[in-house]
This record gives sequence, C-alpha cells and structure tokens, in this order.
Amino acid sequence: MSEQSQTFIAKSTIKAADIEHRRKINFNIGRYNAVVPRGKEQFADINLAKERAKNIKWRAIETLDQQLETFEINFTKRGGKVIWAENTEQAIEEILLICKAKNCKTLVKSKSMATEEIHLNVALEKNGIESVETDLGEYIQQLDGEAPYHIVTPAMHKSKEDVARLFNQKLGTPVNYTPEQLTQVARKILREKYTLAEVGVTGANFIISDIGGVAVTENEGNARLSCAFPKTHIVIVGIEKVIPSITDLSLFWPLLSTFGTGQTVTVYNTIIAGPRQPNENDGPEEMYVILLDNGRTDILKNPIQRQSLYCIRCGACLNVCPVYKNIGGHAYGATYSGPIGSVITPNLQGMKDFKHLSYASSLCGACTEVCPVKINL
Repeated sequence: MSEQSQTFIAKSTIKAADIEHRRKINFNIGRYNAVVPRGKEQFADINLAKERAKNIKWRAIETLDQQLETFEINFTKRGGKVIWAENTEQAIEEILLICKAKNCKTLVKSKSMATEEIHLNVALEKNGIESVETDLGEYIQQLDGEAPYHIVTPAMHKSKEDVARLFNQKLGTPVNYTPEQLTQVARKILREKYTLAEVGVTGANFIISDIGGVAVTENEGNARLSCAFPKTHIVIVGIEKVIPSITDLSLFWPLLSTFGTGQTVTVYNTIIAGPRQPNENDGPEEMYVILLDNGRTDILKNPIQRQSLYCIRCGACLNVCPVYKNIGGHAYGATYSGPIGSVITPNLQGMKDFKHLSYASSLCGACTEVCPVKINL
C-alpha cells in the first residue's frame, strides 16, 4: 500500500466521522443545488446542449496538435508569446525566468487549478517572490495555509464564522465581522497588492484556436485586475483547454456558469488576445501563455481515458458525489478531487501512488449523469 493510499484512508476516516464538516459541505452544496435548475432554464434542450459541447470537445481533443498550433500562430500575431512546458519543472523554470527578468518582487494571481497543479506559490516563495491569491476563496485558503478544497469554491468547507475567526487571527479584524465587512477588508488589502505587482498570473477557462485568444470567466473581477495592473501577464493553462472557435463560447460559457455556480452567466467574461496594442489604453505590455502538458499527452494516448480531457472544470461532479460529500477535498491528497480527480490524478501523477482513487467511488453514476460534456466517469 502506497503512502498516498494510507494517507487517503486515514484522512477519509477522520472526515467521514466529522459531523460538523458534513454539515458545512451539505449546506454549501445545498445552496448550489437550489440555483442550478434556474440556470438550466436558459437551455431549450439541456441534453442537446451537453451533446453539442461533448462533440466540440471531441473535435478539439482529436485534433489537439492542430488546434494548439493554430492558437500559437494567431496569438503571436498580436505580440503574444507562447511557451510549451512538458512538465511542472519546465513550467516553473520559465515562470521564474520571466519574473527575474522583470525584477518581480510581488506577483498577483487569480484562481487557477493549473498553478495549483505545479505548486507555483511554493516555488515563488522559495525564490523570494511574494505570491498573492486574489480570488477571495483562494485568499482565505492562502491565509489558512491550505490548498483549495474544491475546483470551483476553494473554501467550501469553511463557514462564515470560520472565516471571521481566521481573519481575526491573521489580520486582526473583529471576530464578529460580517461577510460583507470581511470582504471589504480583503478588497482593501488586495487592491494595494495589484498596484505593487510587477507580474500577474491567471489561468484560462478556454483558449480559442481561431482567434488566438484566452477566455476567462469569473465573478469577482480579480482576474481582470491581475492582468490589467501588472506590466507582465502570464497565463498558465493545460493543453486540453483549447476550443476551436470563438463561437463555441456561446455554448461553453453558459454551460460552465450553470453547472459551476448555477448562474445563467458569470459576472465578468473576458477574451484577451495578446498584450496591449499601440491604439489601446490598458492591458499588459507583455503577455505569455504557458501551454502545460504535465501528463496530458499520456492521457491522450489512451482511447478510453482520453475523454477525461473534455473536462471544463465546473465542479458539478464533486457536488453530486456521495464520496466527496463525506470525505471532502483534502483527503484525496491531490490537486484535483472528486470523481474527475479520481480519474485524472492517477494518469497525471502516477498510477503506482494513486491507483487507490479508482476505488473512491460509490458507482452510483451521478457524476456521469451531471457532467455537462458527458464524460463517462
């Protein structure tokens, strides 16, 4: 039995017996379940929409090399720079080279599972660079020294009282502050960090082949600020995030919003197609896109596992999973938790250490049923 397997069993045993943990998770997922049906109302035929999305992702993955090459050609036409990173080490090396060239002391970053995957914050800290999470949930987790608990809602396992106590301990705010007051405190701190940062890092929900664009969807506006204030913008994105055409966003943005947060569409939707142009007033002076492989081509080689690359990181499969709802996110011991994490983690990080995740399933099929791109999880 691997060390990771032993840790998984130990953490799962503790969390499965934690009634308070279950209450918090069920409360937050219950709020999600209450709004998702309203989001689905925007689709005349939700099953047809899911089938279309699956077919588009099938096309993108089956022609992945062509889609990525076309993206690179179109993105570089507007002055953007593309870096291909085969693994974590290459990605970190390239990011540090950029940061050192810019004499970066402070870096702001928006929510990105790809940066969690390569443990970017740890690498930056080791090299004397302050890395500041600007998504509120991620900022809460960073203050607490914890990894994200969920793909979409990083602090899902915390109540508002937990957050108030954390802010009191770390920032000295009154323990009776309301969520609105705590948000204002975080906003003030983060606003100053934006103005100091030499480099901004974001992920990407999608990269668009036919225009060479980076699509980012969010609710807080922090991703926009992370790429607008600093002079240098770095995007870190898995190679599977490519979609063929900008017109595909008319389907994928509503699907991601509905299944991710129960919204018809998120508040801020941005397409960035390169650094600031001579006739433009804002945006970064330099923009890099790091295309991260990190085991994805190994998944691509497997005709059965390949469909896991369709994932749009909505987190819906986590929210319906009885295993996740009982043991939480950290028990998995990996960047990606829940059903999709159980499928891709052994392929990304090694079957030897993570094969036990294949059994982290009730076989109920709820994850397959809910998936907006119809992955047979």
